[in-house]
Amino acid sequence: MELLHLRYFVAVAQELNFSTAARRLHMAASPLSRRIKDLEQELGHRLFDRDTHHVRLTRAGSALLPIARGVLEQVDSIGRRLDEAVRPRRSTLLFGVPTGIHPDLRERMDALAERAGDRFEIKRWPGGTERLVDAVCDGRPALTLARLPVAGDPALEQLPVMSERLGAVVPGDRFAGRESIALAELSELAYAGSPSAVTNAYFRGLDRQLHELGVRKRVELGGAIFEGVAETVAGGLAFWRRDRARGGDLEEVVDIAREVFAEPLAA
Repeated sequence: MELLHLRYFVAVAQELNFSTAARRLHMAASPLSRRIKDLEQELGHRLFDRDTHHVRLTRAGSALLPIARGVLEQVDSIGRRLDEAVRPRRSTLLFGVPTGIHPDLRERMDALAERAGDRFEIKRWPGGTERLVDAVCDGRPALTLARLPVAGDPALEQLPVMSERLGAVVPGDRFAGRESIALAELSELAYAGSPSAVTNAYFRGLDRQLHELGVRKRVELGGAIFEGVAETVAGGLAFWRRDRARGGDLEEVVDIAREVFAEPLAA
């Protein structure tokens, strides 16, 4: 018995039509019928009941079908299973991602995941900047995107990856047609800062500066969304631990990250 006999049998069993199965196999119906008869003779069982109008599986044919499919699936998976056996095992790598990062940074993260995919399965770890940086220091995520400023730590290495202009949303009817506004003109308005869930050292510092410059009123935003307040974040960094990045298990992926994020973005 050859594997081709099983492939012929499965094709006819699925189509229950010799002509249709033959077209699917790119052969004529007559030699296909002969191969099925050869298989029946070798097995000692009739596999199909056939007449001029119908083809049906016999009891033996119905029993053989799952066996034949299993054999063919095993044979067809040999190449894939061999690749998996000789391919280096992939490690799971956690990548910290703060709330609301720029789409261009997400594209670079995708590029990093693709280039490192043979060795690492990169999974994203969401959170706020400070918690993510602390987690990197503890050795949980291997690297993270974070927003400036962050507390200095000699175990962390930093790579600037993006700078963005900071914008503010002001009432259009009050400042219609204006191209610039002095901070003093905002002192009577309430400042709606970032939601508490995404507040970090940068926004706290900004809040203090505005307060010192005369913008004293505040609107507290709840949750983790801006609810109509439009602002862009100034500054982004990527972090990784030096002890894992040089001669450690992450040296390869850090080198790839350096290339992927080499050219800082600006938005």
